[in-house]
Amino acid sequence: MNKITCIAVDDEPLALGLMVSHIAKTPFLELKAGFDNPIDASEFLMENSVDLIFLDIQMPDLTGTEFARTLNDDCKVIFTTAYDKYAVEGFQLHALDYLLKPISYEVFLNSVMHAKQYFDMVKGSDKNNSVDTQVDFLFIKADYQIHRIELANILYFEGLKDYIKLYLAGSDKPIVFHATMKSMEEKLPAGRFMRIHRSYIVSLSQIKTIEHDRIIFGDKRIPVSKAYKPAFDDFVRRKFL
Repeated sequence: MNKITCIAVDDEPLALGLMVSHIAKTPFLELKAGFDNPIDASEFLMENSVDLIFLDIQMPDLTGTEFARTLNDDCKVIFTTAYDKYAVEGFQLHALDYLLKPISYEVFLNSVMHAKQYFDMVKGSDKNNSVDTQVDFLFIKADYQIHRIELANILYFEGLKDYIKLYLAGSDKPIVFHATMKSMEEKLPAGRFMRIHRSYIVSLSQIKTIEHDRIIFGDKRIPVSKAYKPAFDDFVRRKFL
């Protein structure tokens, strides 16, 4: 199992201890250090890298949001705070989540499961980038025929239980075939396609318009769900001028 490396930063000893305890209970998390101030955490990060920081917001000398602005894009943050008034600012900083104290293990685990999903997608994309350009088409069995589908023509996939609707550029009628979204996601080159919702996988090269948390394909608006939003936001930010 690839573990998510992390640190915890909180000036309250009890809150820091609770976070360290939550991390220790979670098999896919690896705690590198705990800090009671962001200055020491910053010095640690000069010599070490981690995937994730559990970061309190209200701290003396340097707030959690100020500290978050100094981090590179590869290091993600889950904010922890007793005040919900910082939620908007937290998400503007592309935090993976925003947890209100006191944080139960159930709430913590739900949050880090979403974080794991994000890191799995990102690392899977990096792993597949070297072969993405070699995959140009796939075969799909539908209507008692086998169809060769050029990846460049795919707009998006829509999952319907054990069936999938495939929408192609220039065609109003989708191709319906028997498959699960999980199996479809595994077969597609990750650098060219992204799952943005439990029911949708989109072709990244076909995205022309984004409206709030929806991708527009003609008269169809595809929602980007909370679980997949951090990975999608990262993709958009990397391409933003």
